[in-house]
This record gives sequence, C-alpha cells and structure tokens, in this order.
Amino acid sequence: MSGIVVFGAGGRAGRAVTREARRRGHQVTAVVRDPRRHAGIEADGVRLLGGDITDPRAVALASEGQHAAVHAVSPFTGPERGFAGLDPEFFVKAAEALLRGLTETRTHRLLAVGLFANLKTPDGTPVLDDPALLPPPIRPFALAHQAGLDRLREADTPVDWLVLTPPARLERDAPRTGRYRVGGDTVPDPATARLSYADLAVAVLDETETPRHHRTRVSVYT
Repeated sequence: MSGIVVFGAGGRAGRAVTREARRRGHQVTAVVRDPRRHAGIEADGVRLLGGDITDPRAVALASEGQHAAVHAVSPFTGPERGFAGLDPEFFVKAAEALLRGLTETRTHRLLAVGLFANLKTPDGTPVLDDPALLPPPIRPFALAHQAGLDRLREADTPVDWLVLTPPARLERDAPRTGRYRVGGDTVPDPATARLSYADLAVAVLDETETPRHHRTRVSVYT
C-alpha cells in the first residue's frame, strides 16, 4: 500500500481519483484550497489538507513521503462562472510548483488531468482554434491549459509526468466500467467518444501503479 497525494481532491475528477485510490488500498492525502468546505472527503485512509498548488512549498509539504501526485486542480468549477477572473498563468504556475515541490520530496510520478481542447483534429488543427468544436469564450481557458502542458514539456526534471486528457463528453454520473482506450494527440471522434469520471480515475491509478507512458500527453476515452 502506497501514498498518493491528490491536488484538487474536492473537484469531480479529484474525488473520483480519491475513491479509486482508496478502492485499491492506497493511502490518500487529499489537498483542497479550503478544508472547511470539503470535510466529507475525510475517511479511513484519507487525510484532508489545505494547500495551494501554485506554491512549491505547499506542494512539498503535501507530497512528503508520497509515491505519486495527481494534479486535478482547476482555477474554478466550470464555464458557468465565466472566465473574466482567469489567471492565464495558472497552469504554468502549477506546473512549476509541482515540479519543484515533487523534486524536493523525491516524489517520482506526476499524473495530471488535461483538457480535450488541447488535442488536435485529424487534419492537425488544434481543437482550441476550431470555433465549431470549442466555443470562443472557452478559448482563454484552453490556452492557459496549453501553456501549462508546454511548461511540462520543456522542463528538465526528474519527475516522470504524464497528462491524461479525457474527451469533451466527460460524464459525471456514468458508471465505472474499468475499461478505456488510450490515444495520442488527435482528438477522438467527438460524436462517439466519452468517458466517465470513474473510468478517468481508473486510467490515472493504472498509470500510477504500472506506468506505461512517460513525459507525454495521451488521450483517454471509451
């Protein structure tokens, strides 16, 4: 049984990853911005901790003694809140803090949840540049995500990172099947590709326990 720190454990992806980790017997440190809002996360084998993913020291404190870290943090809960207050450097700051903090604590493996808009269409066009696939108001968020991915790609780091990118149809209440497919940089067919949060968590934990992809980004879908 090993320890996993989940940054963004209060969100949908973070909660799903925490559940899957506990299902497999891992001890979990669940990191959220405000622990008072997420007291329900605490359970046997789950330690709730307040922390800022853009602060290298907070990352180091949370990841001390952990086998792997999961980045499931978003600067807000969703498009319904608007993007006026978005920090375009949020994901860059998070990437830099994670790489510094995890290097300090020798936490070797980092799994991050990506964004479908950073994938490419079959003709090589980034999804974020196609208004038919991505509404223009969401483009700044996609660009912020892309900047964070670029920061990971350019880093000279001992941290073995992987970004797992779900499709646009990421379903909140769909059941866990334990099955998924792994692709590359091309977006899966938007008409058919889907994934449950539970199966996204399965993919994250599979790559935590038995790493198959290293220092890259993959798509995950059913």
